[in-house]
Amino acid sequence: MAAAITGVGAYAPRFRISSEAFEEAWGQFHAAGVTEKAVPSADEDALTMAYEAATRALEAAATDPADIDWLGVASSRPPAAEEDLTVRLGAMVALPESATGQLFTGSTRSGTRALWAGMDALEADSTTALVVAADAPKGDPDDGMDHAAGAGSAAFVLERDGPAEITDRAEYSAPYPGTRFRNSGEDETQGLGITQYDRQAFTETIGGAVGALEVEPDPEAAAIQAPDGKLPYRAAGAAGVSTDEIQAAATVHELGDLGAASVPMSLARALEDGYESVLSVSHGSGAGADAFTVEAAGDVPAVTALEGDDPLTYAEYLRQRGIVTTGPPSGGGAYVSVPSWRRSIPQRYRLEAGRCSECGALSFPPEGACNDCGALAEYEPVELAGEGTIEAVTTISQGGAPPEFAEQQARSGDYAAAIVALETSVASETQRKDGEAVDSGDETVSAPAMGTDADPADFSVGDRIETTIRRIYTQEGVTRYGFKIRPAGE
Repeated sequence: MAAAITGVGAYAPRFRISSEAFEEAWGQFHAAGVTEKAVPSADEDALTMAYEAATRALEAAATDPADIDWLGVASSRPPAAEEDLTVRLGAMVALPESATGQLFTGSTRSGTRALWAGMDALEADSTTALVVAADAPKGDPDDGMDHAAGAGSAAFVLERDGPAEITDRAEYSAPYPGTRFRNSGEDETQGLGITQYDRQAFTETIGGAVGALEVEPDPEAAAIQAPDGKLPYRAAGAAGVSTDEIQAAATVHELGDLGAASVPMSLARALEDGYESVLSVSHGSGAGADAFTVEAAGDVPAVTALEGDDPLTYAEYLRQRGIVTTGPPSGGGAYVSVPSWRRSIPQRYRLEAGRCSECGALSFPPEGACNDCGALAEYEPVELAGEGTIEAVTTISQGGAPPEFAEQQARSGDYAAAIVALETSVASETQRKDGEAVDSGDETVSAPAMGTDADPADFSVGDRIETTIRRIYTQEGVTRYGFKIRPAGE
């Protein structure tokens, strides 16, 4: 049974740092072929980027999250070393609790491993799968691995039939220890730096996977694993493709090394650009490779956000990474216990408000007495749209935030805090008031929110906003995620 891609989503952070910025700081730049790279902001990680790509893929495929019965999430650097990301991501995008979730990590190959498993799930009994790869590699500041390390995510909705069919797949492995590794308890990825050894591991496994395909590929574009901007081209001969075909799908030159998301991101770009035949080949240290051929008949729906418009100096880059900031303080006025946070997940992830059963007024969050009539009545769940208007806004400067936010503020700087009027998700929704059905029209409910993805000066009263999910703060070793706002259309 074949698997097909019916929707594509991709995302990269807005921050960028150029090779020139590294050269100014270090006197040299060790990431060949990378002109600039994407940098995650202080409130972004693999999970929040996975959310960005997943929501876009679902939108592109016009797929109801309730129809997803299998979820695969891949990252070589998940935000927690021991936690199943599929559970949090599934809650964020409102997947059914019965959906199967599988996490893939430990290798830059894990993105294509997740695709492979998604195909297997469709061949078994699943009907619609969502595969998401998100990554932000990190190395020592003066190492070529860190100079190349970018950030981004790509997601695919898989069904049994669709505009882009995965027609062939194969894998290959051979023992090459030491090519790229991160030991337990370490934060930075390392490598032995033996050029010929690394190159041999890369080309042998890629060539072996392509050679194991049932049909020799003849692609218009080739999505090849890209630890830097030159190594994929050195594998052109082994993969049986030209450098032009690799260039057609390449994202490494402007986004950097995307780790487990490298090949998925290049595949997403090739499909969005209309290439009808794409060869995708991953590589993971150890070493192993996966090869896929994708044949597209017509346009493949895609929603992407890859543009970066906020350049960083090297000092700003270190600050966003948290290298030049202190650790989080204890205590704080904004503290919410993990059990309490868990109870509020429907509001923090999916903007679930409540309609008073007595008077029909909306409340957010839906708890306690109704703000309008004061009744201690049951609330009917109402999902808000994730769009709205700023009613009031201020800037929180250094020293003005609760201690929980001090570390993140030290990395990202001042941030906007706003009261926003969030709209209901269905304009035609009706409510009952005094026993009569009333069209809710442009009904809104007010809520406090933190700003992201823009300078505080970019938020003004009356501006349109949209919501996304980001890191709020980390305390007791547990990161709290929730909605933030950004200028609409960003």
